[in-house]
Amino acid sequence: MEDRVTTSIQDIGLLDLQRTGLSPSESRAFLDQLQKVLNEAGKSPPAIWERISTSLLKIEHPDPLHQLIYNSTYHNWDVHKLGPPPVWFPKLEEANCTNIGRFMNLKGRTYLGPSYKNPIDSYSAFQKWSAAHPDIYLEHVLEEMSVVFHQRPKCILDTSDEKMPGGIWLPGSVFNVAESCLTPHRKINKTDDSVAIIWRDEGSDDMPVKTLTIKELRAQVNRVANALQIAGFKQGDAIGIDMPMTVYAVISYLAVILAGMVVVSIADSFVASEIATRCRISRAKGIITQDHILRGGKRLPLYSRVVEANAPKALVIPADAKSVSVQLRDGDLSWDQFLKAADKRGRSEMFKAVTVPGEAFCNILFSSGTTGEPKAIPWSHISPLRCGMDGWGHQDIRSGDVIAWPTNLGWMMGPFVVFAALLNGGAMAVYNGSPLGRGYGKFMQDAKVTMQGCVPSLVKSWRHSSCMDGLDWSSLRCFSSTGEASSADDDLWLMSKIAYKGPVLECCGGTELAAAYAGGSFMQPQALAAFSTQSMSNTIVILDDNGNVYPEDQPCIGEVALVAVNFGASSTLLNADHDKVYYKGMPLYKGKRLRRHGDVFERLPGGYYKAHGRSDDTMNLGGIKASAVEIERVCNTANERVLETAAIAIPPLGGGPEQLVIMAVLKDGPTIPLETLRKQFATAISTKLTPLFKVSSVEVVSEFPRTASNKLLRRVLRSQLIARQKESVRSKL
Repeated sequence: MEDRVTTSIQDIGLLDLQRTGLSPSESRAFLDQLQKVLNEAGKSPPAIWERISTSLLKIEHPDPLHQLIYNSTYHNWDVHKLGPPPVWFPKLEEANCTNIGRFMNLKGRTYLGPSYKNPIDSYSAFQKWSAAHPDIYLEHVLEEMSVVFHQRPKCILDTSDEKMPGGIWLPGSVFNVAESCLTPHRKINKTDDSVAIIWRDEGSDDMPVKTLTIKELRAQVNRVANALQIAGFKQGDAIGIDMPMTVYAVISYLAVILAGMVVVSIADSFVASEIATRCRISRAKGIITQDHILRGGKRLPLYSRVVEANAPKALVIPADAKSVSVQLRDGDLSWDQFLKAADKRGRSEMFKAVTVPGEAFCNILFSSGTTGEPKAIPWSHISPLRCGMDGWGHQDIRSGDVIAWPTNLGWMMGPFVVFAALLNGGAMAVYNGSPLGRGYGKFMQDAKVTMQGCVPSLVKSWRHSSCMDGLDWSSLRCFSSTGEASSADDDLWLMSKIAYKGPVLECCGGTELAAAYAGGSFMQPQALAAFSTQSMSNTIVILDDNGNVYPEDQPCIGEVALVAVNFGASSTLLNADHDKVYYKGMPLYKGKRLRRHGDVFERLPGGYYKAHGRSDDTMNLGGIKASAVEIERVCNTANERVLETAAIAIPPLGGGPEQLVIMAVLKDGPTIPLETLRKQFATAISTKLTPLFKVSSVEVVSEFPRTASNKLLRRVLRSQLIARQKESVRSKL
């Protein structure tokens, strides 16, 4: 972590405190209180940190003070034997009130026998039980979510077909998952008057937030579903959605699915060629988009990219909620024209959901991929239930909760938020604008968000800009983080903003899984930038370089694989051989087929896990495997002017070992000579990782390419570097 100290918590003095930004009088008062806590808390570092974090450290204290106290508390902590030090601790009275806690207290003794104690002490055993009996676990969770079956499944899981390694889930079921999102459910206190969506447009930060109830949302979704049918679209048609995550995007998404059609997820950041690729692969019959994107005070073109992509019939929503500001192609419709056609026929706010077999497609999503065209991953109507299940079990989403996650329907976290919130009686919080500035943080405050999702690089931006200082996030129960390997420093900063009353729940999964395979839990102590558990009903293993499974519970690092029986996971691909991609060449584990995933994972002492990025973000330098994330972590601290870095390995044009290039984004200020940066990065890598890794060159750029959810695209940077390398050679010929 940053500001690493060489002193223990017992040896902190006034000067140490003043260096963090406290005044002399504040330092004396803090030191007096600190000594009192140390006298009462004993010698256990976790006990000391729990007392200090909850009773002494305050939100308004400077970030360096939080760093100093945390680092000095765990000064002598042996991470090699004990694992990462815990930063948040569950309380039994709160654990008993969670979804999982209630389930465990109800069924724990039935399933675990007399060894069951309580939701905290017995959680690990209960997770293993759920993985061994996923059908029993799922049956209970389905009763807790607002799922409307028109024909109930014959069973929960059918494993009789050997050609289906993951089994067949909910065979014989007939339903529509969008209808389930829009239907009241007495057991979870979800009514027509429950808030479904809370939103605000950028630039209206001082205006009250807007809301839609379940009843109001259902009426708007029904109106769009009717309009889709009148516009000529039919059941099973694929319809793209290419627009920011707005209230209109959510309404459109649910309407397409309610009408028995299939959403084609397209991120609004994509260029025309990427839009065209997704429309082609999915055979889309239409596309819902906006004329422009309003973000960060800028007006960015979107419809023009759809036209350039030669996308099919477009339904165009005005970005400013007034009228479309572009000339439309023949056959395309403005949103107003599209809806009025349904209204004229007297078909607006009433619509009967098109029910389909559970295995019918509802959404086609795409992996980001590393080479060639992206994998087209169909979600069935069953896949969203897995989103709801994870939201129920890990983020503990309940009636009255408000869920926010800056993302896009082009990536799986967009649909995840829709289903995790609405199937569990929670509300979605949607901000139409950039999540990078204070406006987004104020929206979190005003919407009274209870679970805030984020990407690590987004948190880093918030922290370094100080844009969130002074905001009231007291409604938050937790954060959740995914997309990249997290920074311990940034996670500590994030938790400090809610006075450590809730954890950062890391989660790691994949589009083809419809959710996470590892995450955090309200039942366990949480460590910074680490996963505390495999997800409920799920089993993962870690493979060595020869594809062998490491012994269970042994600290190790390697590629993660999943036991194939995984609720909600894909069973087919539109443009690739599913069995070849995920199963061919994979070993058995305890008689069960393993499923390939591709993440590099580390099992740590203490029961924690750490992510090291995708295996395609792992490079070979001098015959040694290196994680881009680990290299970036040390380079980020090599110079105080560095905001963030990206470690990229590229092959020399003449062949041979890959060379390490460090790309950097700098904070505002005077330029830094590239050779100076190269030497500083080399020194940091040599001293903090290994002297065997050599930095070939450094490039400074204004920003990195990212997905709509702010995930760093190293593969794009690698392609750009190789292209510039080739162009440089050609120019010299």
